[in-house]
Amino acid sequence: MARGIEIREAHFPGKAPIDTYGNGGFRFADMSHRGSLLCVPSGIHGWDVSAPEEMNIASFERVLDQADEIEVLLVGTGLDMVILPRPLREALREKKIVADPMNTGAAVRTYNILLGEERAVAAALIAV
Repeated sequence: MARGIEIREAHFPGKAPIDTYGNGGFRFADMSHRGSLLCVPSGIHGWDVSAPEEMNIASFERVLDQADEIEVLLVGTGLDMVILPRPLREALREKKIVADPMNTGAAVRTYNILLGEERAVAAALIAV
């Protein structure tokens, strides 16, 4: 018997460079994703943040949970660079994660370089 459409959480179980970005999404690993992304050691996940003001400790829970495998977190804050909220910066610092906010384009380029160098990098990328 045929089942209806099954909606699952967007997740790619690996690390991959971001091929392109823009038009509200990203392309990576021969796939495309509409919306924001969270790239952590467990893979690339869809991220329910669409604007910098939505960033808080809860939206970075997956990053904090995998902190032992992350040294640098690149935060693509959209078209413009935005400072992370103080409670979030402090929570990341407690886990010994260096957070580096920048516009999304710069974050994608830097993520690809650090990933190629096999560094312990993660990225939180707001779609532009």
